[in-house]
Amino acid sequence: MIVEVEKATLPQLHYEYLRLSDPSNTVCSLQTHSNSTHVVAVVPLNACGTQIEEDADDLLFKNEITIVDNTSDLITRKHQLEMKFFCQYPKRGNVTFTFSAHRENVTVWDKGLGRFTYGFEFFPDQRFVSRIDPRLYPLEYDVGDRIFMEIEATTTVNNTQLFVESCRAAPYDNTNYPHPYTLIENGCNLDTTLIVYPTSNKKEFRFSIEAFKFIGLHDKVYISCSVLMCEAGNPHTRCSRGCQPNGAARARREAVIESGIHYVSQGPLRLRRSVEAGNTGLNLNLVFIAGCALAAVGMICGVLLYKTKNSSFKYQLLSFEEN
Repeated sequence: MIVEVEKATLPQLHYEYLRLSDPSNTVCSLQTHSNSTHVVAVVPLNACGTQIEEDADDLLFKNEITIVDNTSDLITRKHQLEMKFFCQYPKRGNVTFTFSAHRENVTVWDKGLGRFTYGFEFFPDQRFVSRIDPRLYPLEYDVGDRIFMEIEATTTVNNTQLFVESCRAAPYDNTNYPHPYTLIENGCNLDTTLIVYPTSNKKEFRFSIEAFKFIGLHDKVYISCSVLMCEAGNPHTRCSRGCQPNGAARARREAVIESGIHYVSQGPLRLRRSVEAGNTGLNLNLVFIAGCALAAVGMICGVLLYKTKNSSFKYQLLSFEEN
């Protein structure tokens, strides 16, 4: 806390005798910061006798400036000056922070193949004309909507091609998430809804899947893929071998014909909660109606059984009396 008091507003005092509640610490000296026109106190929140009080909404740090005849005295009966002051801090406040959910391009350098930049973007439809504006992220989908994606490599190296070896989805932005949902593995399409679209550019990979959600409370999906670049047309590269269900090891030759594996990701995709809430309510209503129906059937069966037993009992009595 910083307190400034104009000396002209104070009576004629010995300003060297001004002190805070606890002057034992040298940092509590008012003479250090005062000048010819103002008494200045720089007061720590946790020293110099500062007391803390609180209520439901605020924290109050209180202290006072007093004067004594002798700075070594502990008490005084000459009450010449007492200036109480405090600083009030609200316990709660609002903070804002902005960030971009959209992932930027990934630039890597591979020995022998040079520099590559990988971009991972979402598109509104299968024409892949213009990407979805990054300012709209996170993107919202309904379960079952088709999601269109493109991975593109940019490089000055000629005669190269892109290969997507794997793609996985996870509820967190973590490539090491232990239980991802696999879309592509070892170059093989595993998701039944996945469609790969042909393109004349060997440095592009376009595909789409139907939107889904992870079971549980997760409403977000991140997609990450492992990619590499190869010498185009070379039959000995991983790109040329394509889908390998058994995950055969990559054969490296003396000449550099393919890059290492790199990871690109994009997201999050968010599932619209209104759809989930509607479905949940419908399911609960159906369960409730079905439960009531079963309970009603149970009660009817119980009543019928009771009456049947009574009827049988009475009939047997009548028969016995007639004989």
